[in-house]
Amino acid sequence: MACCCCCVCPEQETVAVVERCGKFSHIANPGFNCIDCCCGATVAGKLSLRVQQLDVRCETKTKDNVFVTLVISVQYQVRRDALYDAYYKLTDSKQQISSYVFDEVRAAVPKLILDDAYEMKEEIAKSIKDALAKSMSEYGYMILHVLVTDIEPATRVKDAMNEINAARRLRVAAAERAEAEKLAVVKAAEADAEAKYLQGQGVARQRQAIINGLRDSVSDFQTGVGTDIGSKEVLSLMLVTQYFDTLRDLGAHSRASTVFLNHSPNGINDIAAQIRSSFMEAEAAGLGKQ
Repeated sequence: MACCCCCVCPEQETVAVVERCGKFSHIANPGFNCIDCCCGATVAGKLSLRVQQLDVRCETKTKDNVFVTLVISVQYQVRRDALYDAYYKLTDSKQQISSYVFDEVRAAVPKLILDDAYEMKEEIAKSIKDALAKSMSEYGYMILHVLVTDIEPATRVKDAMNEINAARRLRVAAAERAEAEKLAVVKAAEADAEAKYLQGQGVARQRQAIINGLRDSVSDFQTGVGTDIGSKEVLSLMLVTQYFDTLRDLGAHSRASTVFLNHSPNGINDIAAQIRSSFMEAEAAGLGKQ
């Protein structure tokens, strides 16, 4: 009696479900398998044992009434010890997983405001994974990972968030720029004060040197000539010297044009007389007070 056999060769990490007369018979593992076609054995379908990923887009509303679209990536795998349940208990495993994802996302996200939804992506993914693992285990599937890969609010909401962030950064930049300008002004004032202080010291030293030089010159002049030179002649000499120094400075600082002044060295006598008169009046006032 001749026998009629058929063969089935599932690929690696794939199994075939064999039925006989519409009833489950056995699981054909990867490789060469013989089935008795004459007795009504057929391959009902195949199951992949590889890790699969399902991307689910779910639109929902946050606590602050912002509609967002979450992209959930679910990585799942058929359990090797529950191949019968994985094939026969669910008509469409992907649709079932999507339904659970929708239910969990729409239960968790409306409790959060938009900013918290971004910060609590891991908590949302964990709650989805726990719910899926509990519900899909009885159907022969195990949930490996659940990732919230993207949160997409409406375009106008994203633009508003970007404008808020830009305004905050501009405010910080303005404060930093004002602080820098304030520091520059303070440093400039300190530098100007220091320069004026040093300049004052220089002028004071210059005047002290002039006084010391004139005193030494007059002293040497009196020693060489005799004691007939009084304070009047010394003061006149000082005024003449200052007079010519002033004329020299006027000529040196006048870069644009030359200035002609009516002057005469004889006028020094008048200036000296005025200074002597002032000294005398000051001395008389001092004696009067005593």
